[in-house]
Amino acid sequence: MLKPVKEPSPPSTSSPAAENAFSFFSRGWREVRDSAGADLQLMRARATSFKNLATSFDRELENFLLSSASSLSATIRPLPPPPSSPAEIEFVKRLQPKLSEFRRAPEFSRKVLQKWTPRSRIRIDLSAIKNAIVSEVEDSVGFVELDGERSWRSGRGKIRGKEFHWDWKGDEEWEPIRVLKKRLREFERKSSSSDFLGNFKSIEFVEKLKATLKSIYKEPRESKEVLPLDVPELLAYLVKQSGPLFDQLGVRRDICDKIVETLCSRRKDQLIWRSISPSETSLVENENIHDELDLRISSVLQSTGHHYEGGFWSDPVKHDFTGKARHVAIVTTASLPWMTGTAINPLFRAAYLSKSAKQKVTLLVPWLCKSDQELVYPNKLTFCSPEEQEAYIRSWLDERVGFKTEFKIAFYPGKFSKARRSIIPAGDTSQFISPKEADIAILEEPEHLNWYHHGKRWTDKFNHVVGVVHTNYLEYIKREKNGAIQAFFVKHINNLVARAYCHKVLRLSAATQDLPKSVICNVHGVNPKFLKVGERVAAERELGQQVFSKGAYFLGKMVWAKGYRELIDLLEKHKRDLDGFKLDIYGNGEDSLEVQSAAKKLELNLNFLKGRDHADDSLHGYKVFINPCVSDVLCTATAEALAMGKFVICADHPSNAFFRSFPNCLTYKTSEDFVARVKEALASEPQPLTPEQRHNLSWEAATQRFMESSELDRVLNNSEDSTNPRKANRKMIKSVSVPPLAEMVDGGLAFAHYCLTGNEILRLATGAIPGTRDYDQQHCKDLHLLPPQVQNPVYGW
Repeated sequence: MLKPVKEPSPPSTSSPAAENAFSFFSRGWREVRDSAGADLQLMRARATSFKNLATSFDRELENFLLSSASSLSATIRPLPPPPSSPAEIEFVKRLQPKLSEFRRAPEFSRKVLQKWTPRSRIRIDLSAIKNAIVSEVEDSVGFVELDGERSWRSGRGKIRGKEFHWDWKGDEEWEPIRVLKKRLREFERKSSSSDFLGNFKSIEFVEKLKATLKSIYKEPRESKEVLPLDVPELLAYLVKQSGPLFDQLGVRRDICDKIVETLCSRRKDQLIWRSISPSETSLVENENIHDELDLRISSVLQSTGHHYEGGFWSDPVKHDFTGKARHVAIVTTASLPWMTGTAINPLFRAAYLSKSAKQKVTLLVPWLCKSDQELVYPNKLTFCSPEEQEAYIRSWLDERVGFKTEFKIAFYPGKFSKARRSIIPAGDTSQFISPKEADIAILEEPEHLNWYHHGKRWTDKFNHVVGVVHTNYLEYIKREKNGAIQAFFVKHINNLVARAYCHKVLRLSAATQDLPKSVICNVHGVNPKFLKVGERVAAERELGQQVFSKGAYFLGKMVWAKGYRELIDLLEKHKRDLDGFKLDIYGNGEDSLEVQSAAKKLELNLNFLKGRDHADDSLHGYKVFINPCVSDVLCTATAEALAMGKFVICADHPSNAFFRSFPNCLTYKTSEDFVARVKEALASEPQPLTPEQRHNLSWEAATQRFMESSELDRVLNNSEDSTNPRKANRKMIKSVSVPPLAEMVDGGLAFAHYCLTGNEILRLATGAIPGTRDYDQQHCKDLHLLPPQVQNPVYGW
C-alpha cells in the first residue's frame, strides 16, 4: 500500500527553470484533454519520422524507465531541475503527451518494446518530462512510497494549489500503449498485403509523381526522330510553292495538285506520320496532302531551329492598330451619278460597314475632270468640285438606306477610257489613304484598279487587303476583235495583280476568272427600297388587290454584252411560239442605235424606252423580269426584281447560281425552255417572299457574308482559331517555320509589275491612257494637290 509520509514543506520558492516547465505542462493540460483522438492520429501520421529517431528513443526511454522504477521504489527526494534545451521543449510541445496517463504509467520494460513492430522502433528524449514531473511533485506534496509489489495502486497529490487523484491496477496495460500496439499491428498487416499498394496509388503525391515521370519519359529515339527530307518531298514542295509561277505560265492548278499528290503518296505512311506527334495525327487524317506536306516541312525545319523573320520583298514598316480604332478603306472604280454596279454596291457596303462601331470607313471614289464627266454621267450632269459630288452621293444614299451614314468620302484622280468604257486611275491610288488610316483595304475590282498601278504595293501598306471581283472582263474582251489573244494576256495579268496586291479575293459567282487566293461568295445585297416594295406588294395581294398590271420587261445598260444579243436571238428563233408577246426594254448605252436597228430589222415586238432607276414607280406594275445575260457576274437588277416580288426568267448559268433557291426564279437551259418559262410566268402569280428570303437579299446579310468570307471579322477582332488549340498551334508552326516561297514569288511579281508599269511605252502598248502614270495639272487644281514629283522607287535596295 502506498503511504504518504509527512515532511516539512520546503520553501515555496522554486527555480525559474522548474516554473517554466510547469507552466508549459499546465497550459498543455487543457489541450491534451480536449484532443486525445487528434494526438493518436498525429502519432500515426508521424510514424515514418519516428523511425529516424528510433536509436535515440531507445536510449532515452530506457533511462527514463530505469530511473522511474528506481525512484518509485524508494523515497522520492528533491532533485535540482535539469536544464531544458529549446529543441526538447519544442518537440514536447508538438507531441503533447497526456499527463494524466503518464502519471498512471506502470512499470515499463524492454518486453513492451519487443512486442512492437521491429521497423517501428521509436526513440524520444523524455528526460525533461521526468525531471519536470519529479520536481513539481516534490515541490508540492513531498515524497511517496510504493508497496512491496512495486505497483502504483492509487495516490493523491497537489500541484500549484490544485489537488489530483489517481487510481490504477498493476495488472492492466496502459491504455495509450495498448492503442498504439493495435494500430502498429494493423499497419504491419496492411504493409504486407496488396491493399496497401492500392491505397498508396490513390495518394495525390503519387499521382503527381507519376505525371512528372511521364513527362520526362522519352520514347525510343527511332519513334521521335524527325527524318530529313527526301528527294520526292523536296520536289513536291517545290512544285507546290511554285504555283504562282505556274499560274502565270498557264499551267492548270489541278495538274500541279496531282503532281504533289503523286510525289507524296508513296512516302506518306513512312515519313509524314513518323515526323508528327500523335496529337496531330487525327488532324492530318482529315486534311489534304498539301496540309500534310506543310506540316512535314515545318516539323523538319523546327528540328533544325529555323525561324522565318521576314520576306525579301515585304515592307516591315506598317502602322500598328493594336488597341486603337480600326480603319477600312473601300476603293472603287466608279461613282454616282454613274448608275453602275461598281458605283452603287461599294457605296452600300461602306454605309453598312460604318454602322458598326468597330471600325471607321473611308470610301475612295474616282474624280473626273468636267470633260470626262460629260461622257460618263447621265443627262450631262457635272460637278464643279468634289464637295458638290459628295453632297449628291450622300443625298442619294440617305433616301434609300433609311439611317444616317457616318463614313468618309475621298477622291482620287481618274480618267475615262472610251475604248475600255471604264475609268482608269491616274497615279498611285494608295497614296490618297493616310498612313495612319492604312489598316484594311477593300479593292472593288482589284484587277481593274491595278492594271496600270505604279506605286506602293497594297499589301505592304495595309495590314489586310481584300479584292472583290465585279466584272467578267474576259467575257467582254472575247467579244472584241482578236479577243482570244487579248483574253489570254488579260487573264495572266489579272492573275498577277490579284496575287501581288491582295491577301484575299472574293468572287461574286463562278462566272468570273478563277483568281489566286479567291473564294466564291455573294457579298452584295439590294437597296432596302426594293424590299419595301416587295412587302407592300405582298400586303396588297393578301387583301385581294391586283398588283401586277403589266407583263414583261428588261432593264440594263444598252450594250451588246449586257444580254441584248442573247435576247434578240431568242425572240427571233421563237417568234411564232411567242406570238403576241410584247417586251418593254429600258436602257441607254453606246450600242443603243445598233440594238434598236437590229430589232426593227427582225420585226421583233420590242418597245425601247429610256433608261431609268429600277425603283421607279413606273416599273412596279410589271410581273416578269427577263434577263438572258450570261456575261454578268451577279446581276443587281435580277436581285432587285426578286426583292420586289416579281418573276425572274434567267439562264441556267453560274452567274445566277445564288438566285436558284428563290421560287420565283425560273431558269432555262435551252431556247425551248425559255419559251416554256415565259408562258409559265405570264399564266401564274409569283409567290410572296418569306422573311428568311428577304433577309438573304438584304445588305445586312450581305455584310455578314462579306465579314466571314473575307476574314475581316477575324482581322478586326485580332483573333485566331482559338476553339481548336491544336489547329491554332499548327498554324503557328507553319507560319513561323515554313519558308514562304509563295510570298517571295508574289513579291517578285509585284516588283516586275512595278517596273513594267513605270515604262510609258509599255503602258501605251497595253492600252493605257496617255499620262495616267501620274495625275495631271487639272486634277491638282480640282483636288487641291501638289504637282506630281519624281519619287524614289518603291522597291529599292
